[in-house]
Amino acid sequence: MPYLAKILLYPVKSLDGVEVEKATVLASGALQHDREFAIFDEQGKFVNGKRHAKIHLLRAQFTLLNRTISLQIPGGDSQQNFHLDDNRQALEATLSDYFGFAVTLRQNSLMGFPDDTRSPGPTVISTATLTEVASWFPGLSVDEIRRRMRANIEIDGVSAFWEDRLFSEQGDLVSFRVGDVGLFGVNPCQRCIVPTRDSYLGEASPNFQKIFATQRQATLPNWVASSPFNHFYRLSVNTQLPPSSAGKILQIGDEVDILL
Repeated sequence: MPYLAKILLYPVKSLDGVEVEKATVLASGALQHDREFAIFDEQGKFVNGKRHAKIHLLRAQFTLLNRTISLQIPGGDSQQNFHLDDNRQALEATLSDYFGFAVTLRQNSLMGFPDDTRSPGPTVISTATLTEVASWFPGLSVDEIRRRMRANIEIDGVSAFWEDRLFSEQGDLVSFRVGDVGLFGVNPCQRCIVPTRDSYLGEASPNFQKIFATQRQATLPNWVASSPFNHFYRLSVNTQLPPSSAGKILQIGDEVDILL
């Protein structure tokens, strides 16, 4: 029986995640606290892993209940602690010093800052998929692949690429349920440069994207809808949530059902 095995939230876009036991669905379909904050430069562009590999070197720990972040700057002697509301200017100053240019921390408590604003729901992957992908890259652990893919919810009790059942050949939404929460699977997530890099060091793994795409195509189950794959550098599934899911809670151990 498929079940919800992990929930990962990323309170500040591109920084470290937090593993939680449960998460609340917002009216937008996003998960509360996920990508609630993002770092921006003076041109209003994201300061993220796509544009600044240096961000991988930052280590962050969050206490969601207290709304605090503990930040470890490379070369620093100790963690620096900030309240995300009360100490935001001090946090911005610290980050500006680190990046070498002025940055601001913006907040969107309604939807966060998802890459795909049309599908702001949690991204879905299976534990078996992460294990399979790790096997393509000797020396990379399942945890490292997990950190690189940055999916929100992880399903266990299934085979590799089970989540590819959550999108269709025609592009129609696929309805499924996690516990009491209804979701719609949309499409396989197009990956960016971030998964090619070491999640802690920011160094690129040789030929990562080429190896990934070759193996993804070779291992694509014959039942998978192929039309969404204009290329094979895709993994995990983007979702939308119906208004009826607002305020409901995803919890570890919830059973997962695809609704026909």
